Amino acid sequence: MLREFKLPDVGEGLTDAEIIKWHVSPGDTVKINQTIVEIETAKAVVELPCPYDGVVASLLVAEGETVDVGTPIIGVETEPQETRPQENRPHPVAPQETSPRETALPDTSEVRIAPVEGAVEPGVYGGPAPRTAPRDERQPVLVGYGVKLGATKRRPRKAGTGPDATVSPPVSSPVSPVRVLAKPPVRKLAKDLGVDLAGLVGTGPQGSITRADVQVAAEGVTAPAEGVTAPAAQPREERVPVKGVRKITAAAMVASAFTAPHVTEFLQVDVTATVDAVGRLRELPDFAEVKVSPLLLAARALIIAVKRYPAINSSWDDDAIVIKHYVNLGIAAATERGLVVPNVKDAHTLSLPELAAALSRLTDTARAGRTQPAEMTGGTITITNVGVFGVDAGTPILNTGEAAILAIGQIRDLPWVVDGAVVPRKVCTLALAFDHRVVDGELGSYVLRDVGAMLSDPLRMLAWG
Repeated sequence: MLREFKLPDVGEGLTDAEIIKWHVSPGDTVKINQTIVEIETAKAVVELPCPYDGVVASLLVAEGETVDVGTPIIGVETEPQETRPQENRPHPVAPQETSPRETALPDTSEVRIAPVEGAVEPGVYGGPAPRTAPRDERQPVLVGYGVKLGATKRRPRKAGTGPDATVSPPVSSPVSPVRVLAKPPVRKLAKDLGVDLAGLVGTGPQGSITRADVQVAAEGVTAPAEGVTAPAAQPREERVPVKGVRKITAAAMVASAFTAPHVTEFLQVDVTATVDAVGRLRELPDFAEVKVSPLLLAARALIIAVKRYPAINSSWDDDAIVIKHYVNLGIAAATERGLVVPNVKDAHTLSLPELAAALSRLTDTARAGRTQPAEMTGGTITITNVGVFGVDAGTPILNTGEAAILAIGQIRDLPWVVDGAVVPRKVCTLALAFDHRVVDGELGSYVLRDVGAMLSDPLRMLAWG
């Protein structure tokens, strides 16, 4: 029986997703809950498990394509399932070696253990065990995504593929017509330029046809002979689709910039003592397995400043200012997918080693593209480290729903006056941007001043924390 798995809504109102990477190919045997594909939503890369046992018949969507929720993405050939009640089934011929248990009538006094789907059950002559629950209730991973796998309208089947048809292995199935892989904008471009897509060899993922392929064909460039590599055609312009993280980030930044009146204050700080403290912390056994950097102490300083001035950790809600008495500390991370801002939940409850471990785990996951949507919601205040890019300062935009964001610039050797003498010191510029509806200049200045004071003298963290 051919079953099609449709792109599910993995949470938070997903409408579409991009197919990033297939982990299976036609002809592969798959098991329930085996990872088959990675998809990119507007917030994260998610691995989807297979809902069926069987053999992959076809991949219906190519890598790099974006499809709507509910679109079939893979076909799986499964064993036919008998769904009629036991009493209505024709009694099968018993095998030569049949135990009394297999032929005996059900005994209501016997305690029966529900069989695992697909396992051989005594009394059914070696056939698959009957289902003990609806299929959608037996997929805990997909249920966690909020997937509804009830009865759905299926595509018309071709002759010989119904539930009563003989199932043949994929390798012996007839060759289906070649499907041209091209996104709708590419198809429109080909139509406008009079290019027949069926005659093109795609250079995109899994042989999909790109805009460049169409443009080259429209310009009359002859395809190279087999085995000869054609020079890459460089279009004069390139359109990069806005999707995934870039799309959601753009919408959030526009909403924040044109909703909250931003104010940014700057403070240059001598952080020589912080740099020395980082070096000493790295030598302690408690920090042997985690990354220790000035960002760790800056995060601790901001958490302590929030404790001293709770109103900085708040949000605007039309008719009220909502002050959060907990800190979900966001850390802006630049990744190949764009800017993501996962947050450390309840960062105010963590010890310094625990905070270091949480920051390391959070940034490693983000750079690997594995940040989940739940990790990027519920933030209360954010840090962005622009110093890693060799930048002294910036004017960061607030995350929507937050009242402040702290930017940390690069640490540089600069001349500094100490006890009346000019000496070289480790100097960093801090920038605090805040929502002026919630935070006035006085409060913002106090918070920035205190963070700077703690980075200038880390012992203050002990005194104030």
